Amino acid sequence: MQKEKSDLMITVKDVPAGKLIPALAEELKKFGNIKMPESIRYVKSGVSSERPPTQPDFWYLRAAAILRRIYISGPVGAQRLRTVFGTKRRRGHKPGHHRKAGGKIIRTMLQQLEAEGLIEKTEKPKKGRIVSPKGRKFLDHFTKGMK
Repeated sequence: MQKEKSDLMITVKDVPAGKLIPALAEELKKFGNIKMPESIRYVKSGVSSERPPTQPDFWYLRAAAILRRIYISGPVGAQRLRTVFGTKRRRGHKPGHHRKAGGKIIRTMLQQLEAEGLIEKTEKPKKGRIVSPKGRKFLDHFTKGMK
């Protein structure tokens, strides 16, 4: 007997990132603890960036991408997220080199997601942050209507 589509569980891994992250960012705007600081208009997102982010909802898009990344490959820490969100630094005619993203922005987003109860710290078996049961329920319920 074959299962119907409604019986199958759709998770974050099944939904394309390009479709999930903007929709999740709109949902994160409704949470009270996730707020974009005023200084984000003046601060670059990493050493490889030449200018501050120009997207009006950059903070929520990055927070949604971080939440998705923790769901997929948790437990992860701030340093690993800095590497994931880093980009190539252009150096003129010399070859470009990979540089990490800014740590302050990522740490602040992690703290806000933790205050909202979507992620939590873990020590064993590996140190880092994982999606909490509340966060897993939220993400699974959110992705149910997608795809």
